[in-house]
This record gives sequence, C-alpha cells and structure tokens, in this order.
Amino acid sequence: MAFSLIETVIILAIGSGAGVMVGIMGGSGVMVVVPMLTLLLSFPVHTAIGTSLLIDVIATVVTATIYHRHQNVYIRPGLWIALGSVGGALAGSRVADMIPAVGMSGLFALMLIPTGVYLWLKGLGRPGLAAAGGEIDSPRLPVQTRRQQFTALGLGVFVGMMCGLFGAGGGGMILLILIFVLRYPVHLAVGTSSFIMMVTAASGTAGYIIHSNIDIQAALIASVPTVLAAGIGAGIANRVSERTLGRIIGFVLAALGVAMIATRVVAGG
Repeated sequence: MAFSLIETVIILAIGSGAGVMVGIMGGSGVMVVVPMLTLLLSFPVHTAIGTSLLIDVIATVVTATIYHRHQNVYIRPGLWIALGSVGGALAGSRVADMIPAVGMSGLFALMLIPTGVYLWLKGLGRPGLAAAGGEIDSPRLPVQTRRQQFTALGLGVFVGMMCGLFGAGGGGMILLILIFVLRYPVHLAVGTSSFIMMVTAASGTAGYIIHSNIDIQAALIASVPTVLAAGIGAGIANRVSERTLGRIIGFVLAALGVAMIATRVVAGG
C-alpha cells in the first residue's frame, strides 16, 4: 500500500506518540496507534491492531533495554508473567467475542481516569531499587520457589485475560498490576512492564502475521520515530524521581481514558 505525503506524516506522528507512551509507561502504544489508524487513515481494525503490535515489539525492545541498563527490569518474574499472559490472552480474546467491544473499552477507560488522578495526586514515591551498598533490593515477587512460579504464571494468565478482553488496555493493565498489586517501585514497574509487553506483543504479532493482518510498510514508517521517542522517553523517565514519574504516568492514564471515551463518541457519532 502506497501512502501519500500527508498520510506518511500522520503515520510518523502516530509513531512518535506511541513511542513516548511506551518509553514513559512501559506499556503498549495500541491505545494511541489503533484509534488513530482507524479514524485518520481508515485502516481495518484488525490490520490496525496487528500493525500496532509490530510497532510495540520494536519499541519495547528499545525501552526494555534502556530500563535494564538502569537496573529497572526484573527479568525472572517478568518472564513468568509474560509466559502466562500468552495463554491468558488467547482465552481472553475468545471471551471478548461474546462481550460488546464498546462496553469493554468504555469500562477500561472509566477505570483509567480515577486511577490516573490517584497517581497524579499521590505520585507513589517509593524507595528506589538500590540499597546503600549498591545492591538491588529483592522485589516482592522473587520467583524462586515452585509456588512463586505458579503465582507469577497465574498473574500472567490474569494479565493476558485482561489484554484479550480490553485489547488496547493490556499494556496499561500490566503496569497497574505491577504497581498496585505487587507494589513495585514505579521505575521497576515500568521497566518490567516493557519487558512483559515485548514478549506478549511478539506472540500477538506472530498470529496477526499468519492471518496477513499487518501493514508492514506502515509499521516500518512508524517505527522510526517510535524508536527515537521511546528511547528519549525511557531515558527521561529513568532520570526523574519515583514521585515525578508516578505523576507523569497518572496524567497520561487519565488523558488516555478521556481520549478513549472521546474516540468512542466520535466513532459512534
């Protein structure tokens, strides 16, 4: 598919927005990419989702790498959660077929707004990863025993179910669980979330490629600014305080909730 100059500029702008979101939140750019591709460029929904997932894979590789350099990715629980989320996403997508999409996305959007406001007000400043001696403190879910492994897998299945049910909200759901359920420091939550999304998005992308529901050209065009924006966003996020990052994420979540509702209203109108 050949894109005009205006369409190319739109795709570049969409990629930039997705990159900033992934870099700062460690989640998914689906909430930005899918509505913009469908509303502005008339992409079929499935193609928009598949294209967004491919962009996510590229962006989260960059983001996870940067957070890992700052010791803000906990790989072991992230891997177990990601493995569980793959199966959960398949199950969630089947259940989602029986539930109106508008209702599900609207419910998630309504949840994002108060959550974002809470994060903005509280900031969730917590102690950093490094102790006085420079050693990394043990996170809440070390995943060293068989029971902890099953717990991580169970959380992954739940996260995957939410991804399958809420679609665009999957990345945000992972971040919220890491912050509010596992009580991870914000930087660690964002970094680990980006690692989990890298694995989850890769598995989702494979399925969409099999069914030819990805616009490779659009994904490659968008990936250029996405990588740059994700790198800049992740670099900035790792240099600000826990409280500041929490407030930034809170603002973004609330804004996304409002945008998702507005998008539904416009699309329905």
